[in-house]
Amino acid sequence: MTPAELRDLIRVPARPRAAPLVLERAVAAADGVAVETLRLDLGEGRSTRAFLTRPDAPAARLPAVLYCHAHGARYAIGAAELLDGRPSLLSPYGPLLAGRGFVTLCLDMPTFGDSAGEKEDALSKALAWQGRTLMGEMLADLIAGVDHLAARDDVDPARIAAFGLSMGATHAYFLAAIEPRIARVAHLCCFADLTTLIASGAHDLHGHYMTIPGLLAKTSFGRIAGMVAPRPQLVCTGDRDPLTPPGAVDVAFAECFSAYRAAGAQAALLRLAEPDTGHVETPAMRAAVLSFLDAMR
Repeated sequence: MTPAELRDLIRVPARPRAAPLVLERAVAAADGVAVETLRLDLGEGRSTRAFLTRPDAPAARLPAVLYCHAHGARYAIGAAELLDGRPSLLSPYGPLLAGRGFVTLCLDMPTFGDSAGEKEDALSKALAWQGRTLMGEMLADLIAGVDHLAARDDVDPARIAAFGLSMGATHAYFLAAIEPRIARVAHLCCFADLTTLIASGAHDLHGHYMTIPGLLAKTSFGRIAGMVAPRPQLVCTGDRDPLTPPGAVDVAFAECFSAYRAAGAQAALLRLAEPDTGHVETPAMRAAVLSFLDAMR
C-alpha cells in the first residue's frame, strides 16, 4: 500500500500544503524555555489551540518534535499535556525537550482541549454519515502541525520527529506512514495487532477515533507502521497493558519488522517491552525516547 492509498483509506482530507495562518500567539519565557500559546487556522472555518515549547532565543535552526497528545477519556487535557503532563507520563515533555534544544508543538485534536465541548462519539457518527472519519480529520490537523513547524525560522525542516503515548502513539506512526517529512517516530503504549485485539474483545478499550471502515480488509497496524521504513522508529509497550498484550504486539511488530528488513533497515527499528508495566511511561521508556530523539541533534 502506498501512502496515498492509505490516506484515501483513512479519508484524510486534502488541505493546502502551506503553513497555517497563526490567528493568535502569546509568548512567555522563564528559565531559558519559551512557551508559545497559538491558535492555528485549519481552514474550512476551523481553528485549533496549540502549545509550543522551545529554547529561549535559539541561535540556529533546531530539530523539532510534533507531539501527539493522548486520550485516556480526559478530554479537557488535549494539547496542555505538553506543558502539564498527565498521570500516565513521568513528567511533561515540553520543558524537558526545550532544555535539550528542541522545538516541540502539540495541537488540540478534535473533541479535546478547547474543543472538548464536542463529543467524540457524536462527531465520529456525524463524520461517518458524511463519508469521513475522525482519524482522517485528526491526521489532517497533525499535518497542519508539520506545515507550521517546517515553515518556522527556528526549525530545521529535515529534522522533524513525531512522538506520542496511547492515542498519540497511534497518531504518531500513522502520521509518519503518510507524511514523508517525519524523519523519525517514537511511540509508547499503543502498538498491537487490531485483529488479535478484536478476537479478545480488547479493541473496545479504544476510542471512536480509531474506527476506520474497511481498514483490516486492506492492511493492518503492523504494516502501517512498516510504511515508516527505512526511517528510524522506536516502539515501547508494557506487557501488562490491556491495549498491548504481548501476543498482539508480537504480531504487529513482526509485520513491521518485515518491512524494515525488506528496506535493509532492521537496525532502525527499535523495541522496548516492559514485562511488569501497564499503560504508563516508565523510566526506561523515557530514557529510550530521549536517546532516540537526541540522535537528531
